[in-house]
Amino acid sequence: MVQLPRQQIRFCTSRDGTRIAFATSGSGPPLVKTLHLASHLESDPDNPVWGPWVYELARGRRLVRYDPRGFGLSDGTVTDFSLARHLEDLAAVIDAVGLDRFALIGFAGGAALSVHYAVAAPARVTHLVLQGAFLRGRLARSETPEQLAEAEMLLQLISIGWGKDDPAFRQFYTSQFIPDATSDQFRSFNESLRRAASPENAARMLREFQNCDLRAVAPKVTCPTLVLHSIEDRRVPMEQGRALAAVIANARFVPLNSRNHYPLPHEPAWTKFIEELNAFLPAGGAAGHDRALAPMEGFTGRELQILELIAQGVGNVPIGERLGISEKTVRNNVSAILSKMGVHTRSQAIVQARNAGFGVEPPA
Repeated sequence: MVQLPRQQIRFCTSRDGTRIAFATSGSGPPLVKTLHLASHLESDPDNPVWGPWVYELARGRRLVRYDPRGFGLSDGTVTDFSLARHLEDLAAVIDAVGLDRFALIGFAGGAALSVHYAVAAPARVTHLVLQGAFLRGRLARSETPEQLAEAEMLLQLISIGWGKDDPAFRQFYTSQFIPDATSDQFRSFNESLRRAASPENAARMLREFQNCDLRAVAPKVTCPTLVLHSIEDRRVPMEQGRALAAVIANARFVPLNSRNHYPLPHEPAWTKFIEELNAFLPAGGAAGHDRALAPMEGFTGRELQILELIAQGVGNVPIGERLGISEKTVRNNVSAILSKMGVHTRSQAIVQARNAGFGVEPPA
């Protein structure tokens, strides 16, 4: 049966006593993903924005993820969000998993952390992947009073309104992160911001990374590096990613034709990202794919979950109950699945899915 890689959540203790939650999934060469802003290990795999990332990164690899301090399942009652502490948290996770050498991937602020770790532990990091990264964070590159005031205002918006029931404050950020999202992706991402951390913790962590300046440390990176960046990224201008790639020896820079800070599965930039990632990382990605899955390329993680249940003969209502989504959302996904498969009926989809390895086990 083809299924999403199951994750195993555990905990470790960082140097200052903070408890950090981490998860492992998949098998193959290890890939460690550093922190991201809306992190929540338990809900990320089912999120229509984060789920596809979890699924793709774990295909043919052993994926290690973790919730940063103050976020998700990790200790929330912390006040120290310094870069030094984040480096200690990352080291604690790596030691708890028992990794010696591994590839490292980071997004935005997580990319800055990844650069610092790759320089601090060059013998352990085999490959470095940076998405939506910057050479200087927003506060660090604010050179006029107006630019600094705008950066501070955005952080203040988080502190004031991120935790409110009214989603308007979070919607502003969501529209910057994923302006071309579907309504389901937009709504789910917006909610993930609220669920991941308190407004105070979110603002503290953002402030730390927006103050990062990598001009001195990035040239010390020695491992093969892949830098990818959306051309019309509203959160981090592409010139920041290009500037970072320029100071890392032999780094490869790949522009992605997207307005989304995080490329989404329905756009060509997503396919480009996955192709570049699989070609760059050793013995992972496409090399580790199940051959039976080949006819099902281009599906989101959620669609693959639903397709597996369709192949088992499960109806829309029980599918919604199992996955915690509405029947309407199931119907919309089923329509997208049929279209991608090039079939017109559910029966035709079942036949094609079972030929690809889905639905081998009966529904529980």
